[in-house]
Amino acid sequence: MTRSRGRRRWLRRLLVLPVALVLLSVLQVAALRFVDPPVSMVMVEHRLRAWVEGDGDFRLRYQWRDLGQISTSLPLAAIAAEDQRFAEHRGFDLEAIEKAREQHARGGRLRGASTISQQTAKNVFLWSGRSWVRKGLEAWYTVLMELMWPKQRILEMYVNVAEFGPGIYGAQAAAQAFFGKDADALTAAEAARLAAVLPSPRRYSASNPGPYVQRRTGQIQRQMRQIGGESYLEKL
Repeated sequence: MTRSRGRRRWLRRLLVLPVALVLLSVLQVAALRFVDPPVSMVMVEHRLRAWVEGDGDFRLRYQWRDLGQISTSLPLAAIAAEDQRFAEHRGFDLEAIEKAREQHARGGRLRGASTISQQTAKNVFLWSGRSWVRKGLEAWYTVLMELMWPKQRILEMYVNVAEFGPGIYGAQAAAQAFFGKDADALTAAEAARLAAVLPSPRRYSASNPGPYVQRRTGQIQRQMRQIGGESYLEKL
């Protein structure tokens, strides 16, 4: 009898655990709708990795700036470079996913189709990597964010926590590190150059742009005009 009661107790605990985790994630997203995060999980991950590897030169640079304190060119450049359907989708760009699948089926390189919402979910709440567990959690947090945050908040969070270089996170730190100015003074060309390194900020440099970054910067500037310039941001 005692053993049976013990099994039931453990079963109840196992059932309560996922419910508690769901509630915790909802509370996390609800809180960050109004509270600006002091750090993101990716920042914590990179700091711990540097400590484990004995990288004494690692320095984390991050200063939050509200969207109104950031040049409109940067969020526009990020959208043009990473997610041109940001204003239209609800977290997942099914058209981009299908195009990526078709390209891969034809023998092309498998490219990512992550939206700004998905990238924000990963950067703020999760860790790097490609495991199915991490991707599943990313999808869950993306759904919560799209339900509980306006698009402007998602975009604001993205440009504040995105990594633009080793240890350099967000618009303000990037503007100071690469251009010696505050984020609200970034020009369209400077914003496009920052967006050009977003796919791989530890491989490409905004301060010393190579041929790829220079070419990509020009493409992003053209895409910024093609999607409507600053009028695009009025859709959000």
